[in-house]
Amino acid sequence: MEESKLIEEAKSGDKFALERLLSNNYPILKGYVIKMTYDKELSKDIVQETMLRAVININKFQQQGKFSTYLIKIATNLYRDHLRKNKKAGYFEEDLPSNFSLENSVIAKLKYEELIKILMSLSYEKRSAFILRFYYDYPYEDIGKILDLKLGTVKSRIHYAVSYIKEKLKED
Repeated sequence: MEESKLIEEAKSGDKFALERLLSNNYPILKGYVIKMTYDKELSKDIVQETMLRAVININKFQQQGKFSTYLIKIATNLYRDHLRKNKKAGYFEEDLPSNFSLENSVIAKLKYEELIKILMSLSYEKRSAFILRFYYDYPYEDIGKILDLKLGTVKSRIHYAVSYIKEKLKED
């Protein structure tokens, strides 16, 4: 069933449609949150809270983009709130996605731990833009909508993140 039809039915109270909509988008949401936080427990909490808020606010969803974009926006806001309250961030090991394409020849030579340290040393604002662009291939405009940023700011953050990563790779 098409996503727009599932959304309509979920808004009308169809619990099966809502469950299917959430389960279809769960892998994208979970992957994004894991890459943002690099903390298993925090990731679980944010994903759970995101799903809860999506269920509670399904009638507020305005279908201007994908439902996954809506979920990622909720998760990003929850993570931002978490960072405001707690000034720490950790990470854990996870395999890099096969479609990760930034400087394949250079990154392929890096150990995963080194890459995670570099990504985690970026501010969450730059890291989130980078992850959405290079892990999920979101267009700049969608990244702007998710993060509530102007197009120029999105491009600037991604450019800075790429430059920073390249610089850190040169140091090693």
